[in-house]
Amino acid sequence: MKTFDLMQLATSQGGEYVLGMKDLHTHACYLIYGTLQPGETGRLVKPGEGHEEILCAVNGPLAISGQSGNEILEGGQAVHVKEQESFFISNQSDRPVVYIMAGGHSRSHH
Repeated sequence: MKTFDLMQLATSQGGEYVLGMKDLHTHACYLIYGTLQPGETGRLVKPGEGHEEILCAVNGPLAISGQSGNEILEGGQAVHVKEQESFFISNQSDRPVVYIMAGGHSRSHH
């Protein structure tokens, strides 16, 4: 069993790290760990063709804005994001906000 320091990896990659194929050597699933600093805005959430994700605000609140409107995701709350959906997440609070996204393949796309 291998351990991954997602907090350190996300910090070294500008605030978000995808634990997926390059680390796990499988296309079956992936996990995204991210941190938004206070006032940080405009991080795109877009699963893409053949993927679905679950976005969870770990310690929220996480502001979501997109075509379907605006919403606040509090810590411990999650939303299901289908392949054709996209929106932006932002941190309107005065402390860092951590989120995770768990994803997988909803159908073959290769």
